[in-house]
Amino acid sequence: MKLSTVRVAGRTTWGVVENDRFRDVGAVLAGRYADLKAALAAGLPGVSDAVASAAQTPVADIEWLPVVPNPDKILCVGLNYEMHRQETGRSEVENPTIFARYANSQTGHLAPIVRPKVSTDLDYEGELAIVIGKPGRYISRADALSHVAGYAIYNDGSVRDYQRHTHQFTPGKNFPDTGAFGPWMMTPDELGPLSDLRIQTRLNGQVVQDAIFAQMIFDIAHQIEYCSSFTRLEAGDVIASGTPGGVGAKRNPPLWMKPGDIVEVEIDKLGILRNPIVDEAVGL
Repeated sequence: MKLSTVRVAGRTTWGVVENDRFRDVGAVLAGRYADLKAALAAGLPGVSDAVASAAQTPVADIEWLPVVPNPDKILCVGLNYEMHRQETGRSEVENPTIFARYANSQTGHLAPIVRPKVSTDLDYEGELAIVIGKPGRYISRADALSHVAGYAIYNDGSVRDYQRHTHQFTPGKNFPDTGAFGPWMMTPDELGPLSDLRIQTRLNGQVVQDAIFAQMIFDIAHQIEYCSSFTRLEAGDVIASGTPGGVGAKRNPPLWMKPGDIVEVEIDKLGILRNPIVDEAVGL
């Protein structure tokens, strides 16, 4: 299944995407689940049965929201592809580099990524997002994938000068409307094995990042095991699993996203996350 959170005719709901139609499962199951996160926490019972009776809307008529707009936490893995580690000049490490995003920094598919008025150094970072279904702490690597509800596409947009203010990544990763998440999450049974899937980021049609998931330094199971060692993972939590090499900050000259640009992140079988770039409105 492909599960999304959307706005239809001004109403926020969630449901299943089938080809060019959105099925409003959230309306059918409103008495059971407040939102997609609640449905994930319950293990998605009743969702498949509700699809047949759910109202349909052409996807052209919906507004895409972040797949999970209200995760308890968004954990981001840095420097998780060797090419990216090398281009940053960082040392090899024994454990994943982890930083956090806030839920209100996210935006949806086709919605603008906003370049803040305090910076012009807005960078792209195409990534695979892991959406947790079954909560857990001290999850073993062997059991890790059983805690995954699905996978989605993430663009972990970075305001690089703020990121460079200190050794901590948090400020540059949490400007509003810089983390694009969507269009949907796909359940593991539909997506299948990950290792040979390709991720590609394009800026105005030009390929700027290109890798396969087998090139990750720390694989998905390792990331879940490590993150669950220091925090309890909850249903709806998101792990952004790291970006390949080719980021704009490490090009000569640097390649920053600017108003009028279109950035796309594509993952085999999963789809395309597309966002225009706009400037933050003056006065905010």
